[in-house]
Amino acid sequence: MPLPPMPHPDHLPRRMAVVVFLAFALAYFFSALVRAITATLSPTLTTEFNLSAQDLGLLAGGYFLGFSLTQLPLGRWLDRHGPKKVILAFLSFAVLGCLAFAWADSFHGLLAARVLCGMGVSACLMAPLTAYRRWFDVSTQLRTNSWMLMTGSLGMLAATLPVQWLMPIWGWRALFVMLGVMIAIAMLLIALLVPVWQKATPTADTPKAPADDDGSYREIWRSAYFWRMTPIGFFSYGGMVAIQTLWAGPWMTQVAGWSASEAASGLFLINLAMLVTFWLWGLITPGLARRGIPVERLIAWGLPLSFVVIGTLVWLGAAIGSAAALGMALLCVSSTFVALAQPAVGMAFPSHLAGRALSAYNLVIFAGIFVVQWGIGLLVDAGRGLGLANVQAYQMALGCFGLSSIASWVFFMLKNPSQGR
Repeated sequence: MPLPPMPHPDHLPRRMAVVVFLAFALAYFFSALVRAITATLSPTLTTEFNLSAQDLGLLAGGYFLGFSLTQLPLGRWLDRHGPKKVILAFLSFAVLGCLAFAWADSFHGLLAARVLCGMGVSACLMAPLTAYRRWFDVSTQLRTNSWMLMTGSLGMLAATLPVQWLMPIWGWRALFVMLGVMIAIAMLLIALLVPVWQKATPTADTPKAPADDDGSYREIWRSAYFWRMTPIGFFSYGGMVAIQTLWAGPWMTQVAGWSASEAASGLFLINLAMLVTFWLWGLITPGLARRGIPVERLIAWGLPLSFVVIGTLVWLGAAIGSAAALGMALLCVSSTFVALAQPAVGMAFPSHLAGRALSAYNLVIFAGIFVVQWGIGLLVDAGRGLGLANVQAYQMALGCFGLSSIASWVFFMLKNPSQGR
């Protein structure tokens, strides 16, 4: 009878692993709430600051611009100093960003605060994923990645109807002050509960970091696997988040003709659907990994479902009416296959490169979110400038996004689709 495999010396005991996951997940919950809140606040901010579609896209995208600016140094710092120190330092800026947004009195003030918020929460997913790469086994990494994204969906859920309900009571400025306070509480829990980062224990599967590791991204940039996953991360993953966190709201109000409160209910439905989807991914991905079904095959088969949904939305336009939230929910849910790419990229590299690999890929995703969010706004304004009706301008913008996503999937398929990592 074969002996059971020896536990990896760096893997955490089950109870400690749960505590660490919950501490990181709370911070990620608030980062996702900050990310998504602009979709719910868009009617109020548009009225109060007289924002155009381009301004609104830039404001929401400013968060992702700030996020993107930090990713490359973040990866080096995670590998060198560990997740705990890095996330605590970064979240300090998130608290300042929330307070600055609450006190802003112009569009440029709002934009600067959003960039600061994005920089501040930019370690909230990469820090735990770097920790999980060392502290958890492969199947647990897939599960915790999906359940971190589920926690993010819960944060986005909180950014819909709960924010809509609190707006008449507190106002949007007080909401951002409260967010700053809650992020500070999450920082305290991480400081108390997450273990100190130690040097990795070398094993046959996780060799010791080479002595000449200079903290560069050289091995990441040379990886054919990384570049194979890049276009789908930029367009499909980035576009999924761009629509979920911003353009789903205006699609419901300006294309389907919904009121702001109806759109908030629709966003609640969308984010609830995403929460359930990521919870299910967390349940099934360990079993799929044990059966030898690669992430690449799931992406190849599943991602085209999102193209069908995009085509349907573009075709129906305003005719979608009361089904607008359902259509947007189907678009986001059918795009979640591409979310499996992120942990796959992290596991494709040795653990001493995990922070850099994950941060480099996160840079791709968040650059994509920024480009798609702002790009859809630019295309909507351009369509209006060409004389298109408002609905037609949105249809054109979503259609252009769909074509870009299809092209990225074709690239993924042509880059040796039969190859694993």
